[in-house]
Amino acid sequence: MHFTEMAKRVRAHLAQDHRYAHTVRVARCADLLAAQHGLDTQRARTAGILHDLARLYPAARLIEECRSRQMPIDAFEAANPVVLHARVGAAIAREEFGVHDPHVLSAIEKHTTAAADMSPLDCALYLADGLEPERTFPERAQLWELAKRDLAQAMRAVLSASIQHLIRKGIPVAPQTFAAARALGVSLQEVEVSAN
Repeated sequence: MHFTEMAKRVRAHLAQDHRYAHTVRVARCADLLAAQHGLDTQRARTAGILHDLARLYPAARLIEECRSRQMPIDAFEAANPVVLHARVGAAIAREEFGVHDPHVLSAIEKHTTAAADMSPLDCALYLADGLEPERTFPERAQLWELAKRDLAQAMRAVLSASIQHLIRKGIPVAPQTFAAARALGVSLQEVEVSAN
């Protein structure tokens, strides 16, 4: 499917201008990071435009969508169903948009919580989603510049900042996010101390 046609179908599926605009920005950012780091830009754009297909689903629907596909739901996901939108979104990308590229589906699946095993494309989408221009936190521009230079360093910095932010706010951190941070060499002890 041509990207323009895919984007039209995503817009109709989401039925919300704000969320659609976000997916377009993420697709552009993922494309730019892919080009910068020698990755497949078409895969990056595709993952970007499709990454939030299930983001607007309410918690009960996300759980039902997982159950109907026999997807396991861990304790963290059951308590925080919004994170399921990544896995459900990958399933929708496959079933309704005909995407069978495992690289694209992996990036969609990991764009919310990250994971211990992330490919460069997974990282590009994760960073594009978190650092797209409408994100308003103070370090965004600096982290975006870092992402353009070094995906691994940017992942470490973004994961560290995200974990600190969640801990400060009293929001539980996904085990997958901690696993990603550990795998990339983020000192979780330092993160937890600086968050307090």
